[in-house]
Amino acid sequence: MTPSESQGATAATPETPATESILTLNNVEVIYDEVILVLRGLSLSVPQGSIVALLGSNGAGKSTTLKAATGLLPSEHGEVTEGSIIFDGQDVTAMDPPERVKAGMSLCMEGRHVFEHLTVSENLLTGAYSRSRSQTAENFDMVYDLFPKLADLRTRVAGYLSGGEQQMLAIGRALMANPRLLMLDEPSLGLAPILVKEIFERIERLKIDLGLTVLVVEQNARRALDIADRGYIMEQGRIVLEGSAASLKENPDVKEFYLGLGEEGTRKSYRDVKHYKRRKRWL
Repeated sequence: MTPSESQGATAATPETPATESILTLNNVEVIYDEVILVLRGLSLSVPQGSIVALLGSNGAGKSTTLKAATGLLPSEHGEVTEGSIIFDGQDVTAMDPPERVKAGMSLCMEGRHVFEHLTVSENLLTGAYSRSRSQTAENFDMVYDLFPKLADLRTRVAGYLSGGEQQMLAIGRALMANPRLLMLDEPSLGLAPILVKEIFERIERLKIDLGLTVLVVEQNARRALDIADRGYIMEQGRIVLEGSAASLKENPDVKEFYLGLGEEGTRKSYRDVKHYKRRKRWL
């Protein structure tokens, strides 16, 4: 890839993370069931106070990356076998998930996973198990300010909420732990375009209004890059491209394979993409 082709984005190479990064994964390898290699020496960093987008197709290893960061791999027979995970200057590779939550990490998992038999307020309360009563009250106010609709629905049983309302509730529950780093796994999944727009506007507010650092995993590359400061492209368990969100949006390969645009900026049809033969420049 030539400099003119990359438009400022660079192929991923291991590098020393910036000191202001709140989360750094250094050459992380993850194996499931002792034989299935999913992450293959993955390295990335999340600067404090930024929104970082982790993009890639199904099966690229994006969700596994979040589970490695939050310590949830053992529940799925996975483990970090190489590399390190640094959070706020501390090596948390061997730390239990509850301790990582207390340290300031919070994950909103793919598929929302709300407690359908509990009310909205009860669901939110489950996310505040590590907080004091006064801190919990403050966090309720913060969540209801961010999602006014949840305030109106606080006594509604979660199973009767719409998909968009459940996604707001899932994000709100993750925020009840008062995290310094919020990780979101496919927040747009299964939502109508107007709701996707609303969700991403709220995610952007988390950084602007609260100064929160956000790592968002998304297949909707356009929406994610619109609000992100920096992005990573992931394929087959590796980071293959990284750079500022602006540079990635102008990268020819990202336009073509992730934004569905041709070289002139026009949308490509499904037939065009299906029959396109050029290999990606990073392969």
